[in-house]
Amino acid sequence: MKTNILIMIGILAMLFLTGCTDDAQIASHNLVKSADNFEIDRRIVFFNGITDKYLLEIEGKCAVFGGKESYSSGSSTSELEVICKTGDEQFKKHFLGLSDNVAYFVEQIKPVEASAYHYRVTFKPQVIVPDIDLRVDLTDLPREQN
Repeated sequence: MKTNILIMIGILAMLFLTGCTDDAQIASHNLVKSADNFEIDRRIVFFNGITDKYLLEIEGKCAVFGGKESYSSGSSTSELEVICKTGDEQFKKHFLGLSDNVAYFVEQIKPVEASAYHYRVTFKPQVIVPDIDLRVDLTDLPREQN
């Protein structure tokens, strides 16, 4: 019961907050949500900014996440995570380091529909209801009487 009330409060809060955003922001959010759910084909290209040469190209249903900053060795580098769906339950994850002369761009290959009027929220039941592993010590169970 409490979970239903919390979900309803969350939905109402999102509806209230979406009334204050622009159409472009809502469409952008919906496109990002679609890409993060592996529904959009993308091309991610890493290139050397000095030589203008492509270093790596990844294409497919991929999600891109900005990574951690690392300041060891005196220069700042950041790490990018690219996760691509390769099958029904198969994924590949790539970690890519960025430096002062290596950059990237992400291209959406095909246009997709994204509503500017409806905010998209995705609930995953397997995340809301956790997978529980139960461990029981059989010596603690009551014994049957004959």
